[in-house]
Amino acid sequence: MDIALPVLGGLGLFLYGMNIMGTGLEKAAGERLKRLIELLTNNRLMGVIVGAVVTAIIQSSSATTVMVVGFVNAGLMTLPQAAGVIMGANIGTTVTAQLIAFNLTDIAPFAVALGVAIYLVASNKRLKSVAEVLIGFGILFIGMDMMSGGLKPLANNPVFTSILSGLRDPVLGILVGLGLTTILQSSSASIGLLQALASQGLVDMQIAFPILFGDNIGTTTTALISSIGTNKTAKRAAVVHFMFNLIGTIIFMFGLRYPIEAIVTRLTPFDVQRQIANAHTLFNLVNVVIQLPFANLLVKMATKLVPGEVEEAEEIRLKYLDARILETPSIAIGQAIKEVTRMAQIVKNNLELACRAFIEKNEKLIEEVLNQEVVINKLETGIVEYLIQLSKEPLTGEQHSKITELINVVNDIERVGDHSENIAELAQEIIRDNLPFSDTAIEEMNIITNKSLEVFKYAVESYRETDFDKARNVVKLEEEIDELEKEYRSNHIDRLNKQTCNIHSGVLFLDLLSNLERVSDHSLNIALYVLDGLKNKK
Repeated sequence: MDIALPVLGGLGLFLYGMNIMGTGLEKAAGERLKRLIELLTNNRLMGVIVGAVVTAIIQSSSATTVMVVGFVNAGLMTLPQAAGVIMGANIGTTVTAQLIAFNLTDIAPFAVALGVAIYLVASNKRLKSVAEVLIGFGILFIGMDMMSGGLKPLANNPVFTSILSGLRDPVLGILVGLGLTTILQSSSASIGLLQALASQGLVDMQIAFPILFGDNIGTTTTALISSIGTNKTAKRAAVVHFMFNLIGTIIFMFGLRYPIEAIVTRLTPFDVQRQIANAHTLFNLVNVVIQLPFANLLVKMATKLVPGEVEEAEEIRLKYLDARILETPSIAIGQAIKEVTRMAQIVKNNLELACRAFIEKNEKLIEEVLNQEVVINKLETGIVEYLIQLSKEPLTGEQHSKITELINVVNDIERVGDHSENIAELAQEIIRDNLPFSDTAIEEMNIITNKSLEVFKYAVESYRETDFDKARNVVKLEEEIDELEKEYRSNHIDRLNKQTCNIHSGVLFLDLLSNLERVSDHSLNIALYVLDGLKNKK
């Protein structure tokens, strides 16, 4: 227990510190991280750079690769793009090992103290995020120190040293690394444990290098597990990650292991911790250099291993949202906005169909509207559930406000969908009872329906593009629609009094006006969120 408790406790602190540090860095990066992903092009080298930088920020290649699987599943990224990012993620994850090799244990308590002091005193969100980075950094090294201290007695334990001697068999070393990383679900943690052993003189590079290979294969299991239940392209992205690391291990085992081992040993002959960090970095760098030109072959291999046609994305399925993206809230919020505006486009089309069905008395259009309303309701449920999940992640105050705003916007959009359904049901009554409308009523219907479609269109565009001019236009149009609704209601009541209009037709006409006026109200709500954002900027 004298050994197990410090090692397990230290490992727990290491993982916790790494998580806090990664969360703090992600918060500090915020929108920059989102823009970095959006900058991604088909250029493979750019993909590698993005993967490396994102992983260096969130401190986990497993998390990055799981995110990539989510991006591919959500249609944000193609498989060739994903291959480059996955390769880059392997480079980015080596930052943690390099950091550990500096052995900054002595300043760890100071980093925690300074981080806590800043966090308690600072009101600035960015400063609080920096404080989290300092706290996580300090806890990570305190955990490393605990692990190293706990492992120290094992240096004189003949049974343990005998077990380690057996790990000089490279195949056994690979299996140990693979198993350890699969259990811990973090190659950084297993390499940190390896460095802790090295700090006590328990392992050398001959033992450590094969374990490193296993660590790199083991880190792919997270993405493979995560790909269960995704589309075929996302599964192929996870397979690309596995194949990349497996092929790299084979190349090193049979060709490059000893040259790289000689280089890192010569660079720092008396520092095994640094040797492990350098070997980890060189393995991944060289692996990328060798395999990047053959990325398309990796994609083809993955396609062979996961055969079949890529499923067509169904309208009813959430296109841009994936639980794997929740790890990076700034990106998840951007994707949520895309999904909300996609839902809004479906609602806009449905409103247009409903208005046409009412004026043209078209049964086929009514059926289409009612079917689409089922899709809209399911999208609304899925988006709101996703946003609630996202709200439980570590967020800035601004991100929390954005999520609340998005939930309200989704509700307004869904209510417009409900009014489309109402209009379609009114159209059913018109067809069933074969109700007539006067030419004047039809002219008025055409004017106010076009205005209502226009106001909703501008509201959605203003929100999607953060366009203040379009938002102001919505305010003006909503006022016009209010005036038209009052005018046309008065006109129609006048026609009813003069008995120049069918009473049942008149009631349905007034119901149409009410529904369209409510559409403009919900459109105004959406536009006001945009204009509130302008006020907050000032």
